[in-house]
Amino acid sequence: MIETDEIVLTEAAIREKVKELAGLIARDYAGKDLVLIGILKGALVFLADLIRNIPFPVTVDFVHASSYGMGTESMRAIRIKKEIETDIGGRHVLLVDCIIDTGETLDCLLKRYAERKPASLRSVVLLDKRSRRTVSVPLDYTGYVIPDKFVVGYGIDCGEQYRNLPYIATVKTGT
Repeated sequence: MIETDEIVLTEAAIREKVKELAGLIARDYAGKDLVLIGILKGALVFLADLIRNIPFPVTVDFVHASSYGMGTESMRAIRIKKEIETDIGGRHVLLVDCIIDTGETLDCLLKRYAERKPASLRSVVLLDKRSRRTVSVPLDYTGYVIPDKFVVGYGIDCGEQYRNLPYIATVKTGT
């Protein structure tokens, strides 16, 4: 069983950053038909808080995408476990994720949904682990840049545990 170590972001810090990001999104999409697509499972908590801070109606949908290694090769494949049901053609689309590290999942989804001809296609992430990036991927809204440490909480898991923590913490190593 893993244990959390230090708190990286408090509940209050996260709440303020989510309000800030929602304000930017509300400014940029005022009067537009906005579809937010949460990348499951991690984005669930962030997306829920984000939409509660956007002062106009939005459409919400989810994609469940996972990456997995292909043997000893460094290439990764993205598997779509659940696809969106919303027609995004001609609509403004914002992909929502809690954390980006390699960028491969977000890159795959941006390319996939661009083929559906949305009016615009952008992304928002709460946490950015830039040091882990293997693919150059545009981030339109970013909450915090964090160091290359394994974190849990606020939707982010370790073995499907700790998503429910209201803060983000590092994991003790060697446990």
